[in-house]
Amino acid sequence: MMEYSSEEESDFSDSEINDYAEKPYEQLRTGKLVVKTANGILRCPFCMGKKKQDYKYKDLLQHASGVSKGSKNRNAKQKANHLALAKYLENELASEADQTQRPTPPTPISQDSEKELYVWPWMGVIVNIEAGEDRNTVCDSAYWIKKFAKYRPLDVYIFWNDNEPKAQAIVEFNNDWNGFVNATDFEKLFETNDHSKRNWKTKTDSSLDIYGWCARADDYNSNEPIGEFLRQRGKLRTVSDIVNEATRSRNTVVENLTHEIDLTNENLDELHYKYNEKTMSLSRMLAEKDQLHQAFVEETRKTQRLARNNVQRILEEQENLHQELEAKKKKLDSWSKQLNKREALTELERQKLDEEKKKNDMRNNSLQLASMEQRRADENVLRLVEEQKREKEEALSKILQLEKQLDAKQKLEMEIQELKGKLQVMKHLEDQDDEGVQQKMKEMGDDLDQKVEDLNDLQELNRTLVTKERESNDELQEARKELISGLQDQSSNARVNIGIKRMGDIDIKPFQNTCKHKFSPDEAMVQASTLCSLWQDNLTDPNWHPFKVVTIDGDSQENIDEDDEKLKGLKQEWGDEIYNAVVTALKEMNEYNPSGRYSVPELWNFKEDRKATLKEVINYIVKSIKSLKRKRT
Repeated sequence: MMEYSSEEESDFSDSEINDYAEKPYEQLRTGKLVVKTANGILRCPFCMGKKKQDYKYKDLLQHASGVSKGSKNRNAKQKANHLALAKYLENELASEADQTQRPTPPTPISQDSEKELYVWPWMGVIVNIEAGEDRNTVCDSAYWIKKFAKYRPLDVYIFWNDNEPKAQAIVEFNNDWNGFVNATDFEKLFETNDHSKRNWKTKTDSSLDIYGWCARADDYNSNEPIGEFLRQRGKLRTVSDIVNEATRSRNTVVENLTHEIDLTNENLDELHYKYNEKTMSLSRMLAEKDQLHQAFVEETRKTQRLARNNVQRILEEQENLHQELEAKKKKLDSWSKQLNKREALTELERQKLDEEKKKNDMRNNSLQLASMEQRRADENVLRLVEEQKREKEEALSKILQLEKQLDAKQKLEMEIQELKGKLQVMKHLEDQDDEGVQQKMKEMGDDLDQKVEDLNDLQELNRTLVTKERESNDELQEARKELISGLQDQSSNARVNIGIKRMGDIDIKPFQNTCKHKFSPDEAMVQASTLCSLWQDNLTDPNWHPFKVVTIDGDSQENIDEDDEKLKGLKQEWGDEIYNAVVTALKEMNEYNPSGRYSVPELWNFKEDRKATLKEVINYIVKSIKSLKRKRT
């Protein structure tokens, strides 16, 4: 069998199954493939590796028929093998079907026996049981079950009275026809040995043998203990009554099964109707889908055609603009050449003009630096509190005076340069030995010395004012530090308008709002905290600097690099709300502590979401003190 199961032949189609089944059928007939073993067990020779090996005839026939006809997971070769097995079982082993366990029909009995009253369920009576010295064994039901095991009793009940030397027993059999056959065979055993009920009633000797018979009406109605037991456990019935009741029960079952089959057929018809209806609906849907797909394809082609036209039009417009730009550029170059021709005619004037240009550039740079310093100073000065109002006004006046001095200084420098130029011109005219020229040169030299002296005075005053301005800024910064230190404990109170904010810390609320939409409530808080901590660590990484320098109106500024890979990935995965929170913290970190890369405290106006001024902080503290005083009083 193992050799056959391992032989691999070329597969074949379902139409060739009947032809191929002849070969394994012949092998089954000749005994090369064994179905029935020596001990009478039926097995499938084509499924030796399966878990189930032993079959009854009916189960094996059902298995072979099912595989050969209805199994979708079997190939054509397996179906042919099992078809041969089913054919072999039906033709060669049909006798096995009669040997399967089935109810034993009742043996033919006479008409008188059919009308005779029996105790049902079937019972047998044993009398004249001598206990003797082996009383415990004789009174054990297991002893009698083993003794009459060939009649398959269900149980044995012993009736013993200490005042009586003899015992009696009731043997209980199955309540079906097999039980009836066993009970009658039990009775025939005693009849054969002349120990039946009739022999017991006519007994005259003191024999110690036991007597037995089937329980009938006289036993059922007796006043002895066995009669009372029979009345409790059974009832009197004739064989014909039992046959009629079984027939009625079988007819009822057949009617119920017929009704269920009819209902099943109706349900199958209804399901078949619904199946056809669904099939038609699905066909219509598929047709509509094809129409929609065709319309989509046409619309896509139309959109692509319009897009190509738009791109062509844009390219043409771009080309036209480029041509216009080139024309304007050429025109500007022409104007530039004309302006260059109109420059100073003399070499001296050109040199003077170049020097003036350089000086103007230096002055412009100085003015820009001074202007930037001024803006920073203005921002710091505007944050002064009421207690420092006098210092603020003094600083402002000093700044205005500084600006005037700077203007005067620039004006003096220009006048000095102009005088120097004039002196150089006069030196060229010195050879003419004109007294008027000499006098004019002397006056101009005196005027130049006076202006140089004035310029030195202005520079000294400028240094003094700058020193005082720095001192004022230092005082303001110290005041802010003290206020920050005093308000640290109130930074966690979200209801206050003025407090401390950690500049560079990421706000966790956007993370919580986004995670609530993606996770369960408990998991959302954990995910939000984990994600916020991860990006806070990214902010403190000195190797990550997602900024780019741009120039706006000649001023260089650092802006967020929106093309940074980390920020792009964050925006795509978690959305704009979390992205904006991280960008805000980045800007704060870059503004307040770009070198240290850690968050710093700052006075903050939470109501207006901006940096708080010293005046606002002092007003808030004064109001808080007044409120506490009112509560105490």
